[in-house]
Amino acid sequence: QVQLVESGGGLVQAGGSLRLSCVASGRTLSMYAVAWFRQAPGKEREFVAAINWSGGSTYYTDSVKGRFTISRDNAKNTVYLQMSSLKPEDTAVYYCAARRNPALNSLPRAYEYWGQGTQVTVSF
Repeated sequence: QVQLVESGGGLVQAGGSLRLSCVASGRTLSMYAVAWFRQAPGKEREFVAAINWSGGSTYYTDSVKGRFTISRDNAKNTVYLQMSSLKPEDTAVYYCAARRNPALNSLPRAYEYWGQGTQVTVSF
């Protein structure tokens, strides 16, 4: 079993930055693909970014390309989401998720393990 804990969310003004962290325990994340998803009130959970097991391959949804960067430090069992140029429409609960298959995937149902989420609120 893998337990995931997100942190780093908060309230930020539009144009600001935040860095989210996802720390894993229970097992090493080094062979897992990891993704970030988000869910705004009244909306479905949507894919944000994913990273493969080595960190050598990443994938982003179009709305965050050039603004968000996903990275990982397998020695620390941690995946990060650096968010810059934040917009009010980025407001959501952000979740990290992991899957034993090390390949990238943007579908929530492909991920076996989920964190509890961290709130990101971007004000005007």
